[in-house]
Amino acid sequence: MKKFFKRLILLSLTMILINGTASAVPIPLRGVVEGFYGTPWTFEDRADILNFCRQNNLNSYIYAPKDDPYHREQWRKPYPAEKLNELRSLVAIAKQNKVRFIFAVSPGLDLKYKSDEDFRLLIRKLDTMYQLGVRDFAIFFDDLKDENGNHHESGKAQAEFLNRVQKNLRGKYKDVAPLITVPTEYFYLDMVKGDKVKPYTRDLAENLDPRIVVLYSGRGVVCDGITDKELAEVNKIFGREVGVWWNYPVNDYSLTPDGNRNVKLALGAIEKLPTAKMTAIFFNPMEQVQLSKIALATGAIYANNPVTYDENQAWDRVLREQFGALAPAMKIFAEHSRHMENSWAKVGPPDAIEFATLAHNLIYDMGKKTFVDFAPLEKEIAEMDRAADVLLKRLPQKYLAECKPQLEQLKRLARADKVALESLKAGRLDPTLKILREEITANEKQAILSEEAARKFIDDVIKFFDEQDTGSRKKK
Repeated sequence: MKKFFKRLILLSLTMILINGTASAVPIPLRGVVEGFYGTPWTFEDRADILNFCRQNNLNSYIYAPKDDPYHREQWRKPYPAEKLNELRSLVAIAKQNKVRFIFAVSPGLDLKYKSDEDFRLLIRKLDTMYQLGVRDFAIFFDDLKDENGNHHESGKAQAEFLNRVQKNLRGKYKDVAPLITVPTEYFYLDMVKGDKVKPYTRDLAENLDPRIVVLYSGRGVVCDGITDKELAEVNKIFGREVGVWWNYPVNDYSLTPDGNRNVKLALGAIEKLPTAKMTAIFFNPMEQVQLSKIALATGAIYANNPVTYDENQAWDRVLREQFGALAPAMKIFAEHSRHMENSWAKVGPPDAIEFATLAHNLIYDMGKKTFVDFAPLEKEIAEMDRAADVLLKRLPQKYLAECKPQLEQLKRLARADKVALESLKAGRLDPTLKILREEITANEKQAILSEEAARKFIDDVIKFFDEQDTGSRKKK
């Protein structure tokens, strides 16, 4: 009988481990941080996202729009009455949705840490928010570096200031939660030099009240995932469980050479985040609130059970739930617009992996003069073209207002890809392909997608024929 019960217990434990339910615990603080640069969301956007949070079991929203002057550049000034009324309504909506409304201030641009007057002005702002119903507060010190990448902040001074704010608030109000902060050195590679913790981070960590929640963004500002080991290293530095400010699907760094912003949309799933225990996760969205919900909803699935999260299953499920009959077309569009990368940022699944693989193999086969099967890529291009048409005609206006230039660019790419493919079939370059490429390039000032897949195929085909022409001239 004892052996039977032992086997039963072992079997039960095995099933728990297999199913992941042993660690099926949501991250305690999980939600959205409106922390992007650019046009802040409207009242209606925020009310919508608070409802979205409730529907997706996200329990927190941080109000921290970088370009709200009263949040950052003019933090000392009180909000005007009209704005206070708006914030009061948002706090009430958050409460109705059982979402914690976390009010943030970013005073670091010109804060005098030892100034009693600056402390008084900040507390005055937080006191006002408390009267509106806010019970959660954050003080952020991110993005304080000069044009040379240097900052002159004192970790000890910041810690003492934060401790003073926390002591003041929690001394007066027994229902206020511990503060949340983002350090000036807020990503791992900026916290360390070689194998040593840099002085700012060391001093901040050593002096900061252990109850204050610290958020960081991973190895870099925008990086390709966080491992359990990396999270543990930062926990060790700060002597606490840190939280994550995750910069996806935010796209405020997606700039054209002439400074146009938000030209590429991040429509993929949240991926490559820790399964280890953490205290908080906040996803930084795009200015495009409706299309942000694709990644945010996958993030909610992750945050509610990191151990069993499968990004592909989550992405498919979210697309079906959000777009219904349009989900297949939306998936094709989103596949071409999910990877974000520049000289310092890299995040999100690769764009259109199947398309990119087929296109690469096709060019390779053409060069080797082997049998070439054009049909699979031809099918991909036709599906792109149909998806662009369907979405331009049938996508609800609230989405179309946020992605029409990108859908029109998808249509241009499909048209040019078709000409490129027909050129390979015919064995000669159709001159209209270069004209179509010029049109695509001109429109990249407002819409970029599929740089390493559909867009690259156009360049690769032109290069293929240019090299053939060069080779023929050399032979002559």
